[in-house]
Amino acid sequence: MHKPDTLCIEHYNYPLPQERIAQYPLSKRDESKLLVFNGSPQTAKFKDVADFLPKNSFLVFNNTKVVQARLNFQKESGARIEVFCLEPHKPTREIQEAFLQKETSVWKCLVGNRKKWKNEILKMSFEVEGQKAFLLAERLSDVEESSFIRFTWNPENLTFSEVLEQSGKVPLPPYMHRKAEAEDCKRYQTIYAQHDGSVAAPTAGLHFTEDVFQALRKKGISSDNVTLHVGAGTFKPVSSKKVSDHQMHIEQILVNRTLIEKLIKLDDKTIIAVGTTSIRTLESLFWLGTKMHYFPHLDNYTLGQWEAYDLAKNTRLSKKTALSEILHYLDKKQDDVFRSETQILIGSGYEFQIIDGMITNFHQPKSTLLLLISAYLGDDWKSIYQYALENDYRFLSYGDSCLFLKE
Repeated sequence: MHKPDTLCIEHYNYPLPQERIAQYPLSKRDESKLLVFNGSPQTAKFKDVADFLPKNSFLVFNNTKVVQARLNFQKESGARIEVFCLEPHKPTREIQEAFLQKETSVWKCLVGNRKKWKNEILKMSFEVEGQKAFLLAERLSDVEESSFIRFTWNPENLTFSEVLEQSGKVPLPPYMHRKAEAEDCKRYQTIYAQHDGSVAAPTAGLHFTEDVFQALRKKGISSDNVTLHVGAGTFKPVSSKKVSDHQMHIEQILVNRTLIEKLIKLDDKTIIAVGTTSIRTLESLFWLGTKMHYFPHLDNYTLGQWEAYDLAKNTRLSKKTALSEILHYLDKKQDDVFRSETQILIGSGYEFQIIDGMITNFHQPKSTLLLLISAYLGDDWKSIYQYALENDYRFLSYGDSCLFLKE
């Protein structure tokens, strides 16, 4: 396994006309196209995805929930200031805890029209169950493109999650050149979303309907969930020529003990990750377990951008051994949920340790998501994307889907 730091990002570019970027979702989720690749591409409908999955498949979904993280304030002068919540800072950095905070919370944010916001406290009003409520924003400090904002609100018994739900807007991706509409609150969310924390949807899951789940169950295909809270960094293109100069974003992951136990026993199953976020979570588990094996005395375990490649220089552990290390760690902590952070960058030269296949959307040119796809497909990604462009597939978050399996 070799580090993809010397890759030239221009090799992961392709022409994507603006009209091929889906600006709106289809009215029915599972009517999207499905590009099935198992040696050669073919076109199907997503509602038939169960027909193309091996009977022994085990699907892993990301059950994070998109929060309405865009806040639009207006100053007394009339200037509009948009505050985009990125990640919690105080009193806790743990995302799910941060959404349960009451009264006040400090977040790292992106601020639109920041030059127009000096020292004044911004205020907006909204309603909760017919009762008037207020949200205040105080800009504490700036770090490069980001700002630290202290939010306070009234009534104080509201959680920050409830505040955003009533006052915020859906954080549509920047390549959708339109404002969020009411329908986006429902459609830019998977039907199985459970845990507040993402500022972008795990879009591979947007195609799933109850009918699709029923077809999977009928075929005997089982599934489980991980949680990776998707950050805005997922949209950040690689702007440097060499991948080595790109700073990968960090995202929080939560995995239940029961899933880790299942993964250890699933030697006869084909593990299919639904979305790149599920892939990054599952693969990170293997390397975090490896890190525990070789560095057993650390208090907390997170995975850096290139750490998997450095850990791979050691004698490779079996999947069972690596994942068992996480179970031992949970035993010591007396916890049933493994919490960590991953910054893993998966690109050409990476060797997958957990997943056997994937369901995913089409990704932006020169993105880390496309690098991940290329690690699995090799150069076949180019012909697959060309096939999609020639056959009227819709691209990116509200676009069509792919099922990639090894021959």
